[in-house]
Amino acid sequence: MKYKEALLYRRYDNRVRCFTCIRRCILREKASGFCGNYMNIGGRLYNIGYGLISAHESRPIEIKPLFHFHPGSTAYTFSGWGCNFLCIWCQNYSLSKVKPLEIVSNYIPPENMVRYALLKGDDGLCASFNEPTIHLEYLVDVFRIGRSKGLYNVMVTNASYTREALETLIEAGLDAVSVDIKGCPKSYRRFQGIANPIEILENMRYAKENGVHLETVFLIVPKANDGLDCIKWVINSHLKYLGPDTPIHINRYYPAYRYFEPPTPMETLYRAYEYARELGIKYVYIGNIIDTNYMNTYCPRCGKPVILRSQYSTLKCNLTEDGRCKFCGEKIELIGRCRETRLI
Repeated sequence: MKYKEALLYRRYDNRVRCFTCIRRCILREKASGFCGNYMNIGGRLYNIGYGLISAHESRPIEIKPLFHFHPGSTAYTFSGWGCNFLCIWCQNYSLSKVKPLEIVSNYIPPENMVRYALLKGDDGLCASFNEPTIHLEYLVDVFRIGRSKGLYNVMVTNASYTREALETLIEAGLDAVSVDIKGCPKSYRRFQGIANPIEILENMRYAKENGVHLETVFLIVPKANDGLDCIKWVINSHLKYLGPDTPIHINRYYPAYRYFEPPTPMETLYRAYEYARELGIKYVYIGNIIDTNYMNTYCPRCGKPVILRSQYSTLKCNLTEDGRCKFCGEKIELIGRCRETRLI
């Protein structure tokens, strides 16, 4: 086990305040933060979960989901323990609900994580499964090494990092994020204990303005964030803060962990999909359903499919070398080259 001093904190006598995520925990001596990964040791803040890995494997970029970032590529995906959110429907609860001091875990140095990605022939690195923000120091080290080796760096995140943490990640080489939007203000208050998600939205806008590719994921959960007013708030906020070119994935919920409502009704998903399209969002998807037509990318001008997908494989790229629709020449929002694959 290797502890590493936190990058972002302030000292107040024998207490410290963490500035990694928006909870900004204040910790007395030997206390750990909400996420369980930061502890006050001798008046200094340490990341006690540094390099303690809960899972790591090669995965397609589409599974994040990131549909407009190097389509058809793969990323070596890894995670630690714990989380700073409280989702009672979490599908990854076996690792997100466990804190690093509660389990024996292997330490993987950041250079080894990059080496695994290179050995697998992956195109990049991805921090996922649990909230990556709470492993800031490890991400910075992995991303810097990864970038030096020609790999891209992405995160699947709830975007709860502070502005200081986001700037640190961008400087270290963050290239793209898939952001889970938990709902509207009332659902953040009820299920996450966060007063207002505006700071999260502003962080997302800042990331996009500073060159980070961004896609959002809205998991619609029955009796949690599926009210029409909540759905409209999420989609309108997406448009206001991120613009019509930013893709949005509207995903279906299934029972998990401690939440057992039936799966999201299909009509709710279709209603949200149509509303997003009516507002002018160019790239709208529905995920976690059987119908793969809603996973395809369609040209916003002529409506023809420019990327055909099946599950998480990229079957057909109807794009020119410079990322334009082959049928009408419309420029498609895309980072990297579209690659035809059959991974799954």
